[in-house]
Amino acid sequence: MVGDGSYTNQTVLRGLPARTAFIGRVRKDAKLHYPPRDEQLPRVGRQRRYGEVAPTPEELRKDERVPWRVVEAYASGEVHSFRVKELQPVLWRKAGSDLPLRLVVVAPTPYRLRQGGKLLYRQPAFLLSTDLELPLEKLLQYYLWRWDIEVNHRDEKQLIGVGQAQVRSRRSAERQPALAVASYAYLLLAALRVYGVNERGPSVAVPKWQRKMTLPRVSTQKLLRELRSEIWSHAIERLERDRRDRLESNSADFATAPPADTKFPKSEFPLDAAVILARTG
Repeated sequence: MVGDGSYTNQTVLRGLPARTAFIGRVRKDAKLHYPPRDEQLPRVGRQRRYGEVAPTPEELRKDERVPWRVVEAYASGEVHSFRVKELQPVLWRKAGSDLPLRLVVVAPTPYRLRQGGKLLYRQPAFLLSTDLELPLEKLLQYYLWRWDIEVNHRDEKQLIGVGQAQVRSRRSAERQPALAVASYAYLLLAALRVYGVNERGPSVAVPKWQRKMTLPRVSTQKLLRELRSEIWSHAIERLERDRRDRLESNSADFATAPPADTKFPKSEFPLDAAVILARTG
């Protein structure tokens, strides 16, 4: 399980299910301790639960005596090199003295907004993990994948409309978000089965300003555009099939053919708007 700083708390860390590890952000000034050494434990009386004070995440980042390690992880469409430090085991009072943790510091990553632009740096990341044996490469990769959760929330709220339905009854208000999230999950699952993880996306043409963009996978907006195209294509085919059936039935009964200017029943769907939406999204 991976979470941001709001989930790195006593409730989550003390309530993890069996065979579950947690990786989460922590404040740079978090107060940590080393486990007590054997010589620090009293022979009689109350046992000591925490040892000496360990450096804070920010102090560990600035400590030149602790070397940096370079690990590679996938982010933003390509593999990057990250400098990391780690310290284990450490104890955090919010997690308890019986839960050893692993502190990982990720150095600020340089980037440029445009080619030849000024070199900028992101903020450092300070992570706590309950897994003391997980390789650093995997630990960092799992944390970087957490960004998909933010993308998930954005797509569900802005594109799927979670929580935006105008419903009145209490039962509808409770069921609408679950239905919208389930629909979003089915959409992603269908895309995974049809296109794969990094395969070519839908066949519907993208807008002109997006044709030069190379994305690592199909976006939710493209999937919705493809879904609209398929739905309206099916509706148009059904209307055309019904029209042919009516013409055949009329000719079979030797009925007079309808005048050329006779209009067929109006479609239940605004097909012109649908086609525009399917093309432009």
